[in-house]
Amino acid sequence: MSQTPPFGKDRIDAFIQGFIARFSDIEIAPAATYRVQFNHQFRFSDAAQIIPYLNDLGITHLYASPYLQARPKSLHGYDICNHNALNPEIGSEADHAGMVDALRRHDLGHILDIVPNHMGVTENQWWLDVLENGQNSPFARYFDIDWHPIKKELSGKVLLPVLGDQYGKVLENQELKLVFSEGAFWVTYYENRFPISPGPIRDS
Repeated sequence: MSQTPPFGKDRIDAFIQGFIARFSDIEIAPAATYRVQFNHQFRFSDAAQIIPYLNDLGITHLYASPYLQARPKSLHGYDICNHNALNPEIGSEADHAGMVDALRRHDLGHILDIVPNHMGVTENQWWLDVLENGQNSPFARYFDIDWHPIKKELSGKVLLPVLGDQYGKVLENQELKLVFSEGAFWVTYYENRFPISPGPIRDS
């Protein structure tokens, strides 16, 4: 599952480059913002339709909730799992470009909440890679993890507070299940799944 981190020196994702290019010649100080909550019920195309109305109100900037790829069916968008892609439930790159073009036609700026300080973990490939490979993951430094806690038995490990009962009882109730999927072994716990470190598999 390991892969090269997407952020190299002087590298900006093509989507971000396009976003900056569309607004590079617009210098408007925010005077009146209007916040929109994007999700699968309110998409880029919906926002584009209200832009003329916002312009008539005297709005200077569209303030958008996060719309990068988040957990499926997320209503708020703050549980981003991929900062390098738009949320497909909100629209395509063409849909996004259409909204941006509508903003430009009405001389409106755009403010986007990118949630730089936290992420969602569901289907987050960076996080899953850390759970699988620990400190050897190329994404390990992206997360604030204490790899050397007071309890020495937890050194180099990630302790997750996900069980609904004591570990022994969960095992007895067979709530933890080992499955093979997508070419890898996983431990599932109800709707959650966690990758198995390749070390124990090689040693078994």
